[in-house]
Amino acid sequence: MANSPDSAAQNVIPMYELKWSHAEKTVARRAFDLALGKELEALLHEAKGRAARIEEPSELWDLESWLTERRREIDRRYDYHYSILPLVFAQLLRDGRLTEDDLHGLGQEKLDLIRRASAI
Repeated sequence: MANSPDSAAQNVIPMYELKWSHAEKTVARRAFDLALGKELEALLHEAKGRAARIEEPSELWDLESWLTERRREIDRRYDYHYSILPLVFAQLLRDGRLTEDDLHGLGQEKLDLIRRASAI
């Protein structure tokens, strides 16, 4: 059955085998940097607010711990390896850090993969 769901699934390219054109790499880098910039801007705003409320020396270490944890979270979330980039973009779409318009220019197979993963 050529039109069965199983045959459609067999036509899906594994993520690690996706080929990225130069133009797609440019789009991907722009989208990645845009989302990271938004994330860091929000972090900066929140960190300034927290710092402004510090009244005790011990609260400095609380701020440091919080910043360290946020850095770890951001380092985990923003992984620019082409083998997992569609999943990174899917998560950023779910989190509202990117829109589908930000990914305009990626190939259809990548966009389909990102859409499927973001719907989970």
